[in-house]
Amino acid sequence: MRPAFDPTLYLVTDTALSGERGVAEVVRAAVAGGVTAVQVRDKTTSCRQLYALALTVREVLAGTGVALFVNDDVEVALMAGADGVHVGQDDTPAAEVRERIGPDRLLGLSTGSPDELAVALALPPGTVDVVGIGPVWTTPTKPDAGTGLGPEGVAALAAEAAAGGLRSVAIGGIDVERAPLVTGVDGICVVSAICAAPDPAAAARALRAAR
Repeated sequence: MRPAFDPTLYLVTDTALSGERGVAEVVRAAVAGGVTAVQVRDKTTSCRQLYALALTVREVLAGTGVALFVNDDVEVALMAGADGVHVGQDDTPAAEVRERIGPDRLLGLSTGSPDELAVALALPPGTVDVVGIGPVWTTPTKPDAGTGLGPEGVAALAAEAAAGGLRSVAIGGIDVERAPLVTGVDGICVVSAICAAPDPAAAARALRAAR
């Protein structure tokens, strides 16, 4: 059975933005402030270091009910005992990832256009659990993500995802001021709005209140 998953406020970690506090402490504070899901992401690190980071975050999340995803790396997700894995369009195809992780883990997939969402919706039911839709706005955190879809574009894709039985989170340039503009999705996904905040717990509370 797949773990429970609440996508309301989905945090993607950033090691550099977390600074001297470290990712684990940022995650701890963010969950205290209302984060409901965490994805460990570090494109600059080795598999060994990513595994160690995932284990550390898993310890922080133990007993909280907050789902842990690992970005891109299926093997690290499996070894670390993560609840799920999230892959992008240029990573291992979702159907293959589902075969590798089995039926009891969550799978997220990035979608940035109607065509990409259509591919996700065409997969066998149960392959993908949640789609990340974005970027809503162009963001320096992921400069290769493409041109922003805007809130209207995200809402349109989210409606299609929901009609096809998929939950969705919006990602890309979302902060506390912009969060109320994002509608139609099951949750919002942030990086710098929490990882770069002086007080991650307060930032998470503000984002929850803004929704």
